[in-house]
Amino acid sequence: MTNDPALVGKLVTLFNKTPSQELVTNLSVTMQLQRFGGTDYPVSISDPPNCYICCPSMAYLDYAIEETRHFTANPVLQKSLNALISACRPLMRATGLDHQVQVNNWLFSTNPVPLIDLQTATEIRDELSAAHPARAVVIRSLNDIADVQSMAALTQAGFFLLPARQIYVVDHTRPKPASVDMKRDRKLLEKTEYTLSGADTFSASDWTRATALYHMLYVDKYTALNPQYTPGFLAQGHQIGLLRIIGLRGRDGILDGVAGMFQNGKTMTVPLIGYDTAKPQELGLYRMLNAIAQRRAAQSASFYNLSAGAAGFKRHRNGVPAIEYTAVYVGHLGLKARSATRLVQLILTHVGVPLLQRFAL
Repeated sequence: MTNDPALVGKLVTLFNKTPSQELVTNLSVTMQLQRFGGTDYPVSISDPPNCYICCPSMAYLDYAIEETRHFTANPVLQKSLNALISACRPLMRATGLDHQVQVNNWLFSTNPVPLIDLQTATEIRDELSAAHPARAVVIRSLNDIADVQSMAALTQAGFFLLPARQIYVVDHTRPKPASVDMKRDRKLLEKTEYTLSGADTFSASDWTRATALYHMLYVDKYTALNPQYTPGFLAQGHQIGLLRIIGLRGRDGILDGVAGMFQNGKTMTVPLIGYDTAKPQELGLYRMLNAIAQRRAAQSASFYNLSAGAAGFKRHRNGVPAIEYTAVYVGHLGLKARSATRLVQLILTHVGVPLLQRFAL
């Protein structure tokens, strides 16, 4: 897999001509296009406070505290986890990871990573640590199914691999029979009175509605720490080919569901999904949106990365769990940063990963 150089250029140009907070309201970044190992990458430069996609302390601490809501039935465990996470704040600060230059940052929660060999990993390390001597070098969204070779190369080049979360993947390059729930979702989509509406038909009010649907799910229902995309980002993302957006339009002409698919090489993700959470659950809006994405992934024989969350839902739709990692290089930041990062790695590996696996998060 390699990045589309034209698309990388369009994304970087978009963020260079428009302030980032007008596109993602809780994000502040500078974007650059850089080439490593013959592949063009979108590279972000950022400082805290920031959205979690560019701020590890937000991802590993604040977001993790939000996620302890899954343990409300076990208040002792929930309280213990909150205390442990909060105690790690000074340690995370000592790593220096929040002041970062991030490679392959498409500004989504999941950024499929091109194959990185040792030569490319070394090139990334040397060029960026020299150009940004006070910043950590970061690559997110590596997982232990799709990126084994890249993770080995990065480790050999001196990067630490920090476990981030448990994701779910469906490998449509090696098709397997649809699960019972997948078949039910397809039938629901076939029978629905909603019509599929491509983004080429969207009006200005549709882009506003699509953004509101995403916010209903990812911001209002889950957490405001998620990227808060604007109508401008969605519309521009569609226009430059970053997102393939499909909507579910009701009889009244109003969008009640939206899914935005991102295809990078043979890997597909759905960084944008939302629906009207006030509508009856039996309408199956989320199920239909997932069926649309699954169909697209199957048609393109893609490795479908379903990202994190909704574990039971994804397992019942052929989702296989994988641990996602963030690769970080801090060798140029001094002994304090190196020691703190190594300790964070140990805690995440020996405490975080078992919790993710034990509770199927």
